[in-house]
Amino acid sequence: MSRTSPEPTPGFLVWRLANKWRVAVDRALAPLGLTHAQYALVASLHGMRRTGERPSQRGLADHTGLEALYVSKLARALEASGLIERTRDPRDPRAVQLALTERGQDVTRQAITAVQQLLQQLLEPLGGLDGPRTRAFTDELTTLLDVPLAPSVPNDETTQGTTP
Repeated sequence: MSRTSPEPTPGFLVWRLANKWRVAVDRALAPLGLTHAQYALVASLHGMRRTGERPSQRGLADHTGLEALYVSKLARALEASGLIERTRDPRDPRAVQLALTERGQDVTRQAITAVQQLLQQLLEPLGGLDGPRTRAFTDELTTLLDVPLAPSVPNDETTQGTTP
């Protein structure tokens, strides 16, 4: 009897690709003293600064899709590293605004270059960053990211009365 494994599900493949990407980015950015999550914050701040924005921690959480508490923790670590500054928003004393320091801008530019090189490697099989397959893939990912997900709660006899 042969043992064949079932085809991987799309969810499993998304999870594997996300992990592959996170590990590759972590390794590429380690010499700069950044993790992938920290990169998401500084690169977002870099892009937002270019459009004249100085986001609050909440605004950055919304932009990156990270939990606000996690953004706060990352921001404190990046501030301790001298890469960002956190200041009270003059319009709302409860809000904390974030901005890259001069050193943070320099490190972020280096990090963006490293991540762009990784992205080019990853997308080469699809025709590179500007290939039509990459554009289609990006459109599909955007579609999936726009779908709101609520955790499902099993409601059948096999799970009732059990604890997860």
